[in-house]
Amino acid sequence: MRKWGVGLTIMLLASGAMAKDIQLLNVSYDPTREFYQEYNTAFGKYWQQQTGDKVTVRQSHGGSGKQATSVINGIEADVVTLALAYDVDAIAERGRIDKDWIKRLPDNSAPYTSTIVFLVRKGNPKQIHDWADLIKPGVSVITPNPKTSGGARWNYLAAWGYALHHNNNDKAKAQEFVKNLYKNVEVLDSGARGSTNTFVERGIGDVLIAWKTKRCWRKKSWVKTSLRLSLRANRSWLNQPCQWWIKWSISAGPAMWLRLT
Repeated sequence: MRKWGVGLTIMLLASGAMAKDIQLLNVSYDPTREFYQEYNTAFGKYWQQQTGDKVTVRQSHGGSGKQATSVINGIEADVVTLALAYDVDAIAERGRIDKDWIKRLPDNSAPYTSTIVFLVRKGNPKQIHDWADLIKPGVSVITPNPKTSGGARWNYLAAWGYALHHNNNDKAKAQEFVKNLYKNVEVLDSGARGSTNTFVERGIGDVLIAWKTKRCWRKKSWVKTSLRLSLRANRSWLNQPCQWWIKWSISAGPAMWLRLT
């Protein structure tokens, strides 16, 4: 994950002086809770030192697709940080943000990347090491529902990419592989957090398909029940290019832009 810079500029869109107690809402996807909790605290301290103003960033998390729908339906977000450009595009189509949002920030508005790993039970009793092991009989897979979770769509695409690579780009065989994989999925939660709880807290499944989120690996409950396996055979680097401030009307309250510099 690339480190974010802390040189940030906030510009008030409403007329008048900048508020001394600034409240912002970041609508984000499931795996980012801990990251933004830490980042928001660091930024709040930095901004108060620089300006004397207090910035509090409230967080809303869920499946990326569901979060996009919430914004479209009227939740007054100041910023969205979602898993897929597709979800941000859906918001742009409704006029909440500019359609050229991807050009407004460096790196195509994708400030960080991640990759996919497998988490298995301690000792790896089912000997799960690569994607091919997920379609074996008797293997119980946990992954979120790609209909509601942006991370789940990346999981789906990573499996598809693996199957194409190992079957000479035969789409029919790739489709069959992915179909067999999802036959082994025991629970399809709506988001990554739900899938994590299903695997770790409820003890369901032999393997969890997850994003490599370092903060999560430090949890004691994970260390006791799971072993992280990095995928060396299929390195899938995932861009999260979904960053931009929602432009609400002035009557809805002070709207702001938060920009990396």
